[in-house]
Parts: sequence; C-alpha cells; structure tokens
Amino acid sequence: MTIMEKDLGHWAVIYTRVSDTKQKTHGDGLRSQETRCREFATMKGYEVVEVFQDDISGKDRARPGMEKMLKWARQHRVQAPVVIIDDINRWARDTFVHWMFRESIAEAGATLESPSIEFGESSSARFHENIMASAAQYQREQNAEQVKNRMRARVMNGYWVFPAPVGYCYVRQPGHGKVLVRNEPLASIVQEALEGFACGRFQTQAELKRFFEGQAEFPKNNSSGNIHWQTVDNILTRILYTGMIEMPEWGVLLREGQHEALISMETYSKIQNRLREKAYISHRKDAQEDFPLRGSVCCADCGSPYTAGWSKGRHRDYAYYSCRSKGCQGYGKSIRREVIEGDFVKVLKSSVPTPEFQALFTKMFTKHWDSHRAQIKSAHTSIKEQISHLDLQISGMLNRIVDASTDSVIKAYEKKVDDLEMEKLVLTEKRDLAGKSTATFQKKFEPALNFLRNPQHLWRSERLEDKKTVLKLTFANHLVYCREKGFRTAKLSLPFKVLDTSDDPDSQMVELDAKTLNLIAEELADWTAQLRHCEPPTQELQHAA
Repeated sequence: MTIMEKDLGHWAVIYTRVSDTKQKTHGDGLRSQETRCREFATMKGYEVVEVFQDDISGKDRARPGMEKMLKWARQHRVQAPVVIIDDINRWARDTFVHWMFRESIAEAGATLESPSIEFGESSSARFHENIMASAAQYQREQNAEQVKNRMRARVMNGYWVFPAPVGYCYVRQPGHGKVLVRNEPLASIVQEALEGFACGRFQTQAELKRFFEGQAEFPKNNSSGNIHWQTVDNILTRILYTGMIEMPEWGVLLREGQHEALISMETYSKIQNRLREKAYISHRKDAQEDFPLRGSVCCADCGSPYTAGWSKGRHRDYAYYSCRSKGCQGYGKSIRREVIEGDFVKVLKSSVPTPEFQALFTKMFTKHWDSHRAQIKSAHTSIKEQISHLDLQISGMLNRIVDASTDSVIKAYEKKVDDLEMEKLVLTEKRDLAGKSTATFQKKFEPALNFLRNPQHLWRSERLEDKKTVLKLTFANHLVYCREKGFRTAKLSLPFKVLDTSDDPDSQMVELDAKTLNLIAEELADWTAQLRHCEPPTQELQHAA
C-alpha cells in the first residue's frame, strides 16, 4: 500500500528545534523532543510520516526545517495533517515569531498540537497561548541578559570571552577558567608581521597579506590559499595583541588583560600611525626578481612608476624598463635594465657618507646613546610627571564631554581622550621598562650603522625582498628617472640625509641636537628590525662584485 492509500486523516509530522548546531551534535535535545512527540502521536492515534528539524535561535524567522515542513503541509493540504511540537518554547522564543509561524501553519492547511499545551481559537485559549509565548520570550531575553552580564564582568576582570584571535587559543587554567595563551607557530607569525609592519619592513597591508598567505601554517579563507583583507585589518588594529583588553560598547574601558602580549604598546602605536601614512615603496603582487626597481622608480615626464618586462630578440631576450602611461611623451620608450640599474648603483654609492663623517657620526651617536641610556635609567620621576600631566588632561576632557551638547563635539573629545589614554599607556610601559633594557649598542644599532656605511652590499643580495629593503631604508620617496639625464636628486632617509655631503664635499659636520639624534635612533632601531630578516649576498657574489 502506498503512502497516498493510507488513512489520510491521521497523518502527523513532528517539528523539533535546538538553539545551535553544538546542541544538535553534542546533545540529545532533538531526539528527546522527537521521542516525546511520538509518544503523544501514539496516544492520539496519529501516524508520524515526517520529522523536520532546525538548529537555530528561537527568535530567528528564517528556518530551513520550518520552511520544508510548511512546503510539505501545503502539498498535503487535503489531508489536513497535524504538526506536533514538544513545547511552545521549543517552537519559538519570540511572541511575534510564534504567531507568524502559527498563522503560516493554518494557511498551509495544518493544525498545531503539543503534549504541553492545548491550542485553540477561543479567546481564553489564545490568551493562554499568548501568556506562554510571552513567558518563553521573557526567559530567552533574561537568559541573554544574564549571559551578557557574566561576559561583561569577565571582560572587566581582564579575560577575553569571544573566539580566540589568530595567534591565540584557549586553555583552561585552575582558578581562571579559559584563558588566552600563545598558539604556536601562529603567535610567532603574527608577532613577526606586526613588528615588521611597525618598523616598515612591510610597507602596505598588501605586503602583509602576501606574507600571511606565504605561511603554510596560517589559516586561509578559501581553497586558493587567500585570506580576506578584513583578516589583515583585524590583526593590525587589535589592541588585544598588546596584552590589553577593552569593550567600549559594554562600557569596559582599556585595561590590562590576563593573557600574554605579542607586541608592546609602543609597537601598536607605531602600527596605527603607519596605517595613516602612505607607502612609497610598492611591492606588486606580480613583482619579479628580475626587476627590483619596478614600482619604485617614476618617469620624469609624467610621474608614473616605471613598469618592466622582457622583450624577445632574435638570439636572446632583453630586459627593459618603460613608462606605460598613455599621454606621456615617453610612452612605450624602453630603457635597458643594465642602464637604469647601473645608474641606480651610482646613486646608491653617492649616498654613502665619507669615512670621516661616518666616524664622527658614530662617535657622536654613541655618546648620545650612552647619555640617553643613563637618562632612561633615571627617568622614573620625569615619566611619572608626564603621566600625571596626562591624567589632568584626560580629567579635563571628561569634564568637557559632560558639558558638551552636540554629538560632533562629544565625539571629538572622546577621540582626544582615547589618544591621551594611548599616550599614557606607552609612557607607563616605558616607565616599567626603564632600567631593564639589556640591549647593547652593538646589538641595537650596529647592523643599521653597517648598512649606512655600505648599502650596496645588501643590494647585491639574490633576494628581491632584500633589494626592496635597500630602497626603503635609503630613500624617503620614489626615485625619479629621466631617460636623457638619469636619476634626479633623490630624497634620502633621515640618517643618510644628515650625513649627505653631495652638495658640498668640503662641508663640516655640525653637532646634531638631541631631538634629531632621538629621531635617528628610532629610525636606526627600525632598520635593525628589518635587517634582521635580510640575507647577505653569497661569497661568490661578493667576490664577483
């Protein structure tokens, strides 16, 4: 006998629901609901012909299982099937959703029954049904509030309560519950990326994205091995990586977290500053080892970056740089690679300071560094005064926020307070680290000073990344090349600039002020961080040079 030949008047379907997939896979809620509904169907003399399930919140309207059930009911409207649910709170935990589905079932020609409540169309029955639906909604909202309050309290105590960001994982610790800990090797990858972006090793988010995609252990967003831009942005802007925690939307201001930091607050501050800057050394996705100047040298006629490629000749291929900007008078006119790169090496050599200037600068800088270290060790009082001054500024801004009457003014004050709080955290970090630094002059600056003395040494490296590093450290902007006259005067980075004698070889080096020396120290420290990842040329290349 087919299903259409059965006693059609006693068909029933069961609808069960749990709140999420985890309850479906790790719990027994769906099966328990189905068992109770089948018991009710047997008692009523119904034959259960289908079971429909959902694993979705009780307030959601879009339910695949429900839609399938309604479609089935419409197809069997003439049989007037019965829909059985375990309880009204398993059906919906929102009054509006409850009545929406209730009416949808009636329109499909089915009736709703449950072992927990008797549905009816009388005023008293509907009133009772409303009470039950409202109670289910109240319970859901109360549970949500309780969960949120517990989560907020945990965040206030310095614990992260959301999915672990890349580089961390949760580990249960006695007395703390689940705590974020370093998840290697991802933690080291994220740390290298953040420090690299802060010091300028990675100039753009595109470079950082390619770095992540080149790491086999880094989680990809699709089968092609790509990651989303939002992933890169999230990593760069997460203050969680500094060991701090905040949740402004819950009224939880920045505070120390219960997890290990991957980067310092100073590094985070540098990253945010760099995000507001524009990189000048491009790193194309299709960059080739054969053309290290591609994207970094501009046409003197139109200002567009030169592109590069190979041209097939009768006996061999030829490498050229050229401007492909339509409308430029140099459009399509090629420059042999050996010509432009040969001219570049001359520019690089001309940027090297004289041995006398190198010696004077090293002596001056060493003296400043020794003095600076001594000042740092005794800087507690000064830093405390600066922190106290910031506290007064923050207090004044908060008073202004209270007195402000327009949203734009309030937002401006709030932004200023955030900036002051960040500055205070950086100073606090410096205060705590004052006197603890064990970095020697050689470890902190010697790699950078060696590069300053001989940048063309690294230019002979076989790696494109190293050549790009030479461009970033030596020059402060794009280079401009004229086909007839060669490179125009280059804008050098600060350390090369203060030692530049190209205009007057007989000039004398003046005593640099403390502010300039501090700026140079910061830049040289960034150089050392970048040079740490470079590979010097092989002995064969050095010998050939």
